[in-house]
Amino acid sequence: MNTADASKIIDGRAIAAQIQTELTAHVAELKRRGVAPGLAFVRVGEDAASKVYVGRKEKACAELGIVSETHVLPDATSEAELLALIGKLNSAKHLHGILVQAPLPKHIRESVVFSTVLPAKDVDGFHPVNVGKLMLGDDTGFKPCTPAGVVELLVRSGVPTTGAEVVILGRGNIVGKPMAAMLCQKGRSANSTVTICHSATRDVKAHCLRADIIVAAMGVAEFLKADMVKPGVVIMDVGVNRVPDATSKTGTKLVGDVDYKNLLPIAGKITPNPGGVGPMTIAMLLQNTVRAAERAAA
Repeated sequence: MNTADASKIIDGRAIAAQIQTELTAHVAELKRRGVAPGLAFVRVGEDAASKVYVGRKEKACAELGIVSETHVLPDATSEAELLALIGKLNSAKHLHGILVQAPLPKHIRESVVFSTVLPAKDVDGFHPVNVGKLMLGDDTGFKPCTPAGVVELLVRSGVPTTGAEVVILGRGNIVGKPMAAMLCQKGRSANSTVTICHSATRDVKAHCLRADIIVAAMGVAEFLKADMVKPGVVIMDVGVNRVPDATSKTGTKLVGDVDYKNLLPIAGKITPNPGGVGPMTIAMLLQNTVRAAERAAA
């Protein structure tokens, strides 16, 4: 990789580390006041990816000084049993945040589960109250961690968003929709003109070619190709896809929604995958948890 290409890469790990350093002072002040920020993880079943994600979040909590506890329930757990556990966690004064790791088993309705977590402890930002606050531009709510992390990457990398044409690939509730809501708000890190492309969009390439910023979050391996973008575009790759790889010991490898190798020479800035958006998701979770503890202690 040449120096010019290297300078285009948005280092999510480095920016996440900056945020965690900034949070250290907040955690220290809370502990001086006798408050230890607490976060509960709930995992149902033995999904391999969920185990990895929760493990990374536990590690990040320990490094920052957030006290975490993990509740692992069997795959056969009923929805009622899960809701009963969430009720207990809602009442636990030592816990300031609750994260129910998705995906959940098919017999459990995620919408019901996310709505049961108290809005004040919903550090994932999925409760309807927090979703509504996001749509209204009310910063007192908690924002979903992945799109919030994308915004931080843009701001801290000096990418101007005011007046920018932004194309979001994917309309999911976790990334696509809240991402659009964040970037179209009035504000220092928003004021963008946003287009959401999805499976029924007629000409995705035409939309992407006019974009100043593209957020790829549709869950299709290396969907965004070099002939779909204009020179200088900023590309944020949110995708996580496992594809066959004969050279790997496991026979597979992880790739994003972006053809990174061929887009790197064209892009103005681009996130690597891994090492781009992923670390920021965890950093935003930590930030939300610290904010929740500060509010509870106010």
